Amino acid sequence: MPSHISRREFLGTAAGASLIALHPFSARAAGNQAHLRIMETTDLHVHVFPYDYYADKEIDTVGLARTAAHIADIRAEATNSMLVDNGDFLQGNPMGDYMAYERGMKEGDMHPVIKAMNEVGFDASTLGNHEFNYGLDFLTKSLAGADFPVVCANVALEEGASPRDDKTLVKPYVVLDREVTDGAGETHPLKLGLIGFVPPQIMTWDRRHLEGNVTTRDIVASAEAWVPEMREQGCDIIIALSHSGIGSATYSEGMENASVPLAAVDGIDALMTGHSHLVFPSETYGGYDAVDAENGLIHGKPATMGGFWGSHLGVIDLMLEREGNEWRVVTTSVETRPISKRNEDRSVDALVDSVPAVLAAAQAEHEATLEYVRRAVGKTEAPLHSYFALVADDPSVQIVSNAQTWYIEQMMQGTEHEGLPILSAAAPFKAGGRGGPEYYTDVPVGDVAIKHVSDLYLYPNTVRAVRVTGAQVKGWLERSAGMFNQITPGEADQVLLNP
Repeated sequence: MPSHISRREFLGTAAGASLIALHPFSARAAGNQAHLRIMETTDLHVHVFPYDYYADKEIDTVGLARTAAHIADIRAEATNSMLVDNGDFLQGNPMGDYMAYERGMKEGDMHPVIKAMNEVGFDASTLGNHEFNYGLDFLTKSLAGADFPVVCANVALEEGASPRDDKTLVKPYVVLDREVTDGAGETHPLKLGLIGFVPPQIMTWDRRHLEGNVTTRDIVASAEAWVPEMREQGCDIIIALSHSGIGSATYSEGMENASVPLAAVDGIDALMTGHSHLVFPSETYGGYDAVDAENGLIHGKPATMGGFWGSHLGVIDLMLEREGNEWRVVTTSVETRPISKRNEDRSVDALVDSVPAVLAAAQAEHEATLEYVRRAVGKTEAPLHSYFALVADDPSVQIVSNAQTWYIEQMMQGTEHEGLPILSAAAPFKAGGRGGPEYYTDVPVGDVAIKHVSDLYLYPNTVRAVRVTGAQVKGWLERSAGMFNQITPGEADQVLLNP
């Protein structure tokens, strides 16, 4: 990660009577230069509060209310700043499910995550794949309350001969007319273009909601069509809101993680990335082609990924230089700011406090969600946990598998498929990994509440059964076993999991 002179640089006035807090980029801006600081959240997944609804306790590692403290600090540091969200804000925790399944969205209702985002003051957002989980009607009603534009260039209600002929679900891009202050204190107009993208795989993931209602296009092809139009509209700087991960530099049509080829599209100046629930810049992406994981560059252009659930704030600094009536990027810097720190003993320290106004925006829905998730719906005589899910038979996976088998047996009665053997495929959703060392399911003996059911199965997926051959079953089993090393029976100290 690039080093900065300091987080804040204090400059005395000529009289030496007062101090002004400025970021060093702002301090270094010449008369024909302006420093623009762009902040990003991504993959919030309805995490407004620093709260784990599954464990029913406060935690310090998540929450837009915490990230908002960094946002306030950065706005104080930078002469010119803007804030964007990179999608996946509408689904992902029990508050999202409460709003979709229990309360519902009526005309004029405000979704709590939208209320919180309005309070923080976002300039724009794009759609993530999970925005579609509850259907288009729920999405449309939720977006109606946003005080900021939501853009996405590759989802169409009606597809035309080319992307530019599509009737898109939301605006493909937005042009924001802003004023920036240069190093001499003079203000200048700046046209900022923001264009959004979502993985085209939403047509598979949310087929029941989307098939027959929308279509998707390739991310890179959509960018190559729309970005020139944005330049024609007079955009000085174009920022891609890419709800797509950082993956291969080799382009292939329909890529899910297309941010590296996207960065190569002429006319894009900076990228906000997401979807992968990782942090960029970081060592995670060391060795990726066309990616500078230390300085936060992809194809030489600044890019960031701000973790997930509000864990980090992505920050891109652009030094803009004015030549005639045109602006160009001359230097950049990229960083991420975490809201918590994990110590060597695995304890967690909060680095910021929640912003009370953001909590207040969603307080009523937070309390209603707690009442909802604490409702008992059954009992268990055995503990259901996922601590050993990757290496042994696991009760938390087994109960899901049993439930799916039971359900499909009912569905098959009276059909041509009745009597066929039913195999159930289930996955350990919470088994450490990117979620951290506390990211496990643990349902104690006794009452099973809705929070426990949600913990056992996190996503609003639809149960599907497919008719398969023995060869397909064998292939599926081999693929599932791909995370394991082949070990020699009887030998000690062999590594089972293949990292």
